[in-house]
Amino acid sequence: MQIEKSESIRSVAADTRGKHRISAELKRLEQETRHLEEELDQLEKIEAASAACKEILSNVETRPDPLLPKTHGPANPSWDQWFEGPQDKSGCRCWIL
Repeated sequence: MQIEKSESIRSVAADTRGKHRISAELKRLEQETRHLEEELDQLEKIEAASAACKEILSNVETRPDPLLPKTHGPANPSWDQWFEGPQDKSGCRCWIL
């Protein structure tokens, strides 16, 4: 008789811990659901990013950069010889080219 009572007490204690864990997990999931719903609401209120990016891109492309000089070619054509490389590859004895 005594053994049966102690076993029933143990099963009830184990059952209440299980209920508590399930309840805690359920509360956590409900909290996460609320958080995700709030985030979705915020995303619905925000303007589409692609539209904002297109507007910025059109503004940047149409305005020249004030810090860069306006040139349509080299300011001094004689400088191009330093950036083009040798005209005759057989005459070049450098290791890089």
